Amino acid sequence: MIEWTTFETGNHRCTCPACGRKASDKTMGVTVDSGGSGVAHCFRCNLVENHRPDVGVYHRPGKPINRPVQAAKHDGLSEYGQDVWRACKPLSGVCLDYLKYRHCAIPPADGDLRYHPALKHPSGYTGPCLVALITDVHTQAPLSLHRTWITATGKADVDPPRLLLKDHSIKNGVIRLWPDDHVGSLLGIAEGLETALSLAHAPLCVWATVDAGHLSKFPVIAGINDLVIAQDQDLAGIAAASACARRWAAAGRSVRVTRQTANDLNDSLAEAK
Repeated sequence: MIEWTTFETGNHRCTCPACGRKASDKTMGVTVDSGGSGVAHCFRCNLVENHRPDVGVYHRPGKPINRPVQAAKHDGLSEYGQDVWRACKPLSGVCLDYLKYRHCAIPPADGDLRYHPALKHPSGYTGPCLVALITDVHTQAPLSLHRTWITATGKADVDPPRLLLKDHSIKNGVIRLWPDDHVGSLLGIAEGLETALSLAHAPLCVWATVDAGHLSKFPVIAGINDLVIAQDQDLAGIAAASACARRWAAAGRSVRVTRQTANDLNDSLAEAK
Protein backbone atom coordinates (compact mmCIF):
# COMPACT_ATOMS: atom_id res chain seq x y z
CA MET A 1 0.00 0.00 0.00
CA ILE A 2 1.11 3.55 -0.79
CA GLU A 3 1.58 5.96 2.15
CA TRP A 4 -0.58 8.67 0.60
CA THR A 5 -0.22 11.12 3.52
CA THR A 6 3.49 11.49 2.71
CA PHE A 7 2.87 12.96 -0.77
CA GLU A 8 2.12 16.60 -1.51
CA THR A 9 0.24 17.84 -4.56
CA GLY A 10 2.11 17.06 -7.76
CA ASN A 11 3.99 14.22 -9.48
CA HIS A 12 6.32 11.86 -7.63
CA ARG A 13 8.27 8.59 -8.03
CA CYS A 14 8.53 5.89 -5.38
CA THR A 15 9.31 2.22 -4.84
CA CYS A 16 6.47 -0.12 -5.86
CA PRO A 17 5.08 -2.01 -2.82
CA ALA A 18 4.50 -5.08 -5.01
CA CYS A 19 7.67 -5.49 -7.06
CA GLY A 20 10.14 -2.98 -5.61
CA ARG A 21 13.58 -4.42 -4.94
CA LYS A 22 15.22 -1.58 -2.99
CA ALA A 23 14.66 2.04 -2.00
CA SER A 24 16.35 3.40 -5.12
CA ASP A 25 14.16 1.23 -7.38
CA LYS A 26 11.55 3.91 -8.16
CA THR A 27 9.35 2.34 -10.82
CA MET A 28 6.06 3.71 -9.49
CA GLY A 29 4.71 7.09 -10.57
CA VAL A 30 2.39 8.92 -8.15
CA THR A 31 0.15 11.88 -9.03
CA VAL A 32 -1.76 13.80 -6.33
CA ASP A 33 -4.26 16.58 -7.14
CA SER A 34 -5.07 19.65 -5.07
CA GLY A 35 -8.02 17.92 -3.44
CA GLY A 36 -5.86 15.10 -2.09
CA SER A 37 -7.00 12.45 -4.57
CA GLY A 38 -4.31 10.51 -6.33
CA VAL A 39 -3.34 7.64 -8.59
CA ALA A 40 -0.19 5.49 -8.53
CA HIS A 41 0.99 3.30 -11.39
CA CYS A 42 3.99 0.95 -11.54
CA PHE A 43 5.68 0.94 -14.92
CA ARG A 44 7.16 -2.51 -14.30
CA CYS A 45 4.35 -4.69 -12.91
CA ASN A 46 1.35 -2.44 -13.80
CA LEU A 47 0.01 -2.24 -10.23
CA VAL A 48 -2.49 0.65 -10.05
CA GLU A 49 -3.62 2.20 -6.75
CA ASN A 50 -6.18 4.99 -6.44
CA HIS A 51 -6.77 7.17 -3.42
CA ARG A 52 -9.71 9.46 -2.55
CA PRO A 53 -9.88 11.16 0.85
CA ASP A 54 -13.62 10.52 1.18
CA VAL A 55 -13.55 6.90 -0.01
CA GLY A 56 -10.15 5.47 0.81
CA VAL A 57 -7.83 3.32 -1.27
CA TYR A 58 -8.57 0.76 -3.91
CA HIS A 59 -6.17 -0.89 -6.29
CA ARG A 60 -5.89 -3.13 -9.31
CA PRO A 61 -3.29 -5.92 -8.99
CA GLY A 62 -0.39 -5.82 -11.38
CA LYS A 63 0.60 -8.53 -13.80
CA PRO A 64 3.16 -11.21 -12.85
CA ILE A 65 6.76 -10.24 -13.51
CA ASN A 66 8.66 -12.54 -15.82
CA ARG A 67 12.20 -12.33 -14.54
CA PRO A 68 14.84 -14.30 -16.44
CA VAL A 69 15.66 -17.57 -14.77
CA GLN A 70 19.34 -18.05 -14.07
CA ALA A 71 20.58 -21.32 -15.50
CA ALA A 72 21.70 -23.67 -12.76
CA LYS A 73 25.40 -24.43 -12.83
CA HIS A 74 26.42 -28.05 -13.07
CA ASP A 75 27.59 -29.68 -9.88
CA GLY A 76 30.98 -30.66 -11.28
CA LEU A 77 31.82 -31.66 -14.83
CA SER A 78 28.67 -32.40 -16.86
CA GLU A 79 28.09 -35.59 -18.86
CA TYR A 80 28.84 -33.63 -22.03
CA GLY A 81 32.12 -32.43 -20.55
CA GLN A 82 33.03 -35.96 -19.47
CA ASP A 83 32.28 -37.26 -22.98
CA VAL A 84 34.52 -34.59 -24.53
CA TRP A 85 37.34 -35.33 -22.09
CA ARG A 86 37.12 -39.07 -22.75
CA ALA A 87 37.30 -38.41 -26.50
CA CYS A 88 40.52 -36.42 -26.13
CA LYS A 89 43.91 -37.87 -26.98
CA PRO A 90 47.45 -37.34 -25.70
CA LEU A 91 49.18 -34.28 -27.12
CA SER A 92 50.20 -34.99 -30.73
CA GLY A 93 50.04 -33.75 -34.30
CA VAL A 94 48.87 -30.19 -34.90
CA CYS A 95 48.61 -29.48 -31.19
CA LEU A 96 52.32 -30.20 -30.69
CA ASP A 97 53.06 -27.99 -33.69
CA TYR A 98 51.00 -25.21 -32.08
CA LEU A 99 52.73 -25.51 -28.70
CA LYS A 100 56.18 -25.52 -30.30
CA TYR A 101 55.24 -22.53 -32.45
CA ARG A 102 54.23 -20.71 -29.24
CA HIS A 103 57.56 -21.67 -27.60
CA CYS A 104 55.81 -23.76 -24.94
CA ALA A 105 57.31 -26.61 -22.93
CA ILE A 106 55.42 -29.85 -23.49
CA PRO A 107 53.69 -31.11 -20.35
CA PRO A 108 53.65 -34.81 -19.41
CA ALA A 109 51.05 -37.17 -20.86
CA ASP A 110 49.41 -37.63 -17.46
CA GLY A 111 48.81 -33.90 -17.01
CA ASP A 112 45.43 -32.27 -17.57
CA LEU A 113 46.06 -30.96 -21.10
CA ARG A 114 44.93 -33.04 -24.06
CA TYR A 115 44.02 -32.80 -27.72
CA HIS A 116 40.71 -33.25 -29.53
CA PRO A 117 41.21 -33.71 -33.30
CA ALA A 118 37.77 -32.43 -34.35
CA LEU A 119 35.77 -30.57 -31.70
CA LYS A 120 32.73 -28.53 -32.69
CA HIS A 121 32.74 -24.81 -31.88
CA PRO A 122 29.40 -23.05 -31.10
CA SER A 123 29.82 -21.17 -34.41
CA GLY A 124 29.55 -24.48 -36.28
CA TYR A 125 33.25 -24.77 -37.08
CA THR A 126 34.84 -28.14 -36.31
CA GLY A 127 38.58 -28.51 -35.91
CA PRO A 128 41.52 -29.44 -33.70
CA CYS A 129 41.33 -28.19 -30.14
CA LEU A 130 43.50 -28.11 -27.04
CA VAL A 131 41.34 -29.23 -24.13
CA ALA A 132 42.36 -28.62 -20.52
CA LEU A 133 40.60 -30.14 -17.54
CA ILE A 134 39.85 -27.70 -14.72
CA THR A 135 39.85 -29.35 -11.30
CA ASP A 136 39.26 -28.15 -7.75
CA VAL A 137 42.59 -26.99 -6.33
CA HIS A 138 41.82 -28.73 -3.01
CA THR A 139 39.96 -31.93 -3.94
CA GLN A 140 40.99 -32.45 -7.59
CA ALA A 141 37.28 -32.90 -8.46
CA PRO A 142 36.63 -32.18 -12.19
CA LEU A 143 34.81 -28.85 -12.63
CA SER A 144 34.91 -27.76 -16.29
CA LEU A 145 36.91 -27.74 -19.53
CA HIS A 146 38.98 -24.96 -21.09
CA ARG A 147 39.05 -25.28 -24.90
CA THR A 148 41.34 -23.56 -27.44
CA TRP A 149 40.69 -24.14 -31.15
CA ILE A 150 44.04 -24.10 -32.91
CA THR A 151 46.04 -24.45 -36.12
CA ALA A 152 49.70 -25.37 -36.39
CA THR A 153 50.69 -21.71 -36.26
CA GLY A 154 48.11 -20.04 -34.04
CA LYS A 155 44.52 -19.96 -32.93
CA ALA A 156 41.75 -20.99 -35.31
CA ASP A 157 39.75 -18.29 -37.09
CA VAL A 158 36.70 -18.58 -34.84
CA ASP A 159 35.18 -16.11 -32.39
CA PRO A 160 36.11 -16.63 -29.64
CA PRO A 161 38.89 -19.21 -30.07
CA ARG A 162 38.93 -19.96 -26.31
CA LEU A 163 35.88 -21.10 -24.39
CA LEU A 164 34.94 -22.52 -21.02
CA LEU A 165 31.97 -24.87 -20.78
CA LYS A 166 28.70 -23.01 -20.32
CA ASP A 167 27.02 -23.13 -16.90
CA HIS A 168 29.99 -24.74 -15.16
CA SER A 169 31.43 -23.13 -12.05
CA ILE A 170 35.21 -22.90 -11.94
CA LYS A 171 35.39 -21.64 -8.35
CA ASN A 172 38.66 -22.85 -6.79
CA GLY A 173 39.57 -24.25 -10.22
CA VAL A 174 43.05 -24.82 -11.62
CA ILE A 175 44.55 -26.61 -14.63
CA ARG A 176 47.09 -29.15 -13.39
CA LEU A 177 49.46 -29.19 -16.36
CA TRP A 178 51.74 -31.32 -14.23
CA PRO A 179 49.90 -33.79 -11.94
CA ASP A 180 50.23 -33.59 -8.17
CA ASP A 181 52.61 -36.52 -7.92
CA HIS A 182 55.09 -34.70 -10.19
CA VAL A 183 55.05 -31.56 -8.05
CA GLY A 184 57.61 -31.43 -5.26
CA SER A 185 58.21 -28.43 -3.03
CA LEU A 186 58.45 -26.02 -6.00
CA LEU A 187 55.49 -24.97 -8.18
CA GLY A 188 54.98 -22.36 -10.89
CA ILE A 189 51.63 -20.75 -11.67
CA ALA A 190 50.32 -18.40 -14.37
CA GLU A 191 46.96 -17.21 -15.64
CA GLY A 192 47.06 -18.73 -19.13
CA LEU A 193 48.13 -22.06 -20.56
CA GLU A 194 50.82 -20.71 -22.87
CA THR A 195 52.29 -18.47 -20.18
CA ALA A 196 52.42 -21.37 -17.72
CA LEU A 197 54.07 -23.60 -20.33
CA SER A 198 56.60 -20.83 -21.03
CA LEU A 199 57.45 -20.72 -17.32
CA ALA A 200 57.90 -24.52 -17.42
CA HIS A 201 61.13 -24.02 -19.41
CA ALA A 202 62.70 -22.96 -16.07
CA PRO A 203 62.33 -26.01 -15.61
CA LEU A 204 59.59 -26.56 -13.05
CA CYS A 205 56.13 -28.04 -12.76
CA VAL A 206 53.39 -25.54 -13.57
CA TRP A 207 49.65 -25.02 -13.21
CA ALA A 208 47.38 -22.49 -14.93
CA THR A 209 44.74 -20.62 -12.93
CA VAL A 210 42.56 -19.72 -15.98
CA ASP A 211 42.27 -16.02 -15.08
CA ALA A 212 43.61 -13.25 -12.85
CA GLY A 213 40.83 -13.66 -10.30
CA HIS A 214 41.76 -17.25 -9.57
CA LEU A 215 45.47 -16.43 -9.51
CA SER A 216 44.86 -13.72 -6.91
CA LYS A 217 43.05 -16.25 -4.68
CA PHE A 218 45.42 -19.17 -5.25
CA PRO A 219 45.65 -20.80 -1.81
CA VAL A 220 48.74 -21.76 0.14
CA ILE A 221 49.20 -25.51 -0.40
CA ALA A 222 50.77 -27.87 2.10
CA GLY A 223 54.12 -29.27 0.97
CA ILE A 224 54.89 -26.48 -1.51
CA ASN A 225 57.57 -24.24 -0.03
CA ASP A 226 58.52 -22.24 -3.13
CA LEU A 227 56.10 -20.57 -5.53
CA VAL A 228 56.99 -18.88 -8.82
CA ILE A 229 54.32 -16.60 -10.30
CA ALA A 230 54.42 -15.69 -13.99
CA GLN A 231 52.90 -12.23 -13.75
CA ASP A 232 50.95 -10.66 -16.61
CA GLN A 233 51.94 -7.00 -16.97
CA ASP A 234 48.42 -5.55 -17.20
CA LEU A 235 46.77 -3.96 -14.16
CA ALA A 236 44.69 -7.05 -13.34
CA GLY A 237 47.70 -9.34 -13.69
CA ILE A 238 49.95 -7.22 -11.48
CA ALA A 239 47.27 -6.91 -8.78
CA ALA A 240 46.56 -10.65 -8.87
CA ALA A 241 50.23 -11.63 -8.62
CA SER A 242 50.76 -9.18 -5.75
CA ALA A 243 47.78 -10.50 -3.79
CA CYS A 244 48.90 -14.10 -4.25
CA ALA A 245 52.52 -13.32 -3.38
CA ARG A 246 51.53 -11.52 -0.18
CA ARG A 247 49.43 -14.48 0.95
CA TRP A 248 52.19 -17.00 0.38
CA ALA A 249 54.86 -14.77 1.93
CA ALA A 250 52.68 -14.24 5.00
CA ALA A 251 52.52 -18.04 5.33
CA GLY A 252 56.32 -18.18 5.42
CA ARG A 253 56.79 -19.49 1.88
CA SER A 254 59.35 -18.34 -0.67
CA VAL A 255 57.76 -16.43 -3.56
CA ARG A 256 59.27 -15.18 -6.81
CA VAL A 257 57.40 -13.11 -9.40
CA THR A 258 58.47 -12.76 -13.04
CA ARG A 259 58.63 -9.34 -14.65
CA GLN A 260 59.09 -8.66 -18.34
CA THR A 261 58.61 -5.81 -20.78
CA ALA A 262 56.02 -7.78 -22.76
CA ASN A 263 52.53 -8.40 -21.40
CA ASP A 264 53.31 -11.98 -20.41
CA LEU A 265 56.15 -14.48 -20.37
CA ASN A 266 55.02 -16.18 -23.57
CA ASP A 267 55.07 -12.87 -25.43
CA SER A 268 58.65 -12.35 -24.21
CA LEU A 269 59.73 -15.72 -25.59
CA ALA A 270 58.09 -14.93 -28.93
CA GLU A 271 59.90 -11.59 -29.12
CA ALA A 272 63.23 -13.19 -28.29
CA LYS A 273 63.05 -15.68 -31.17
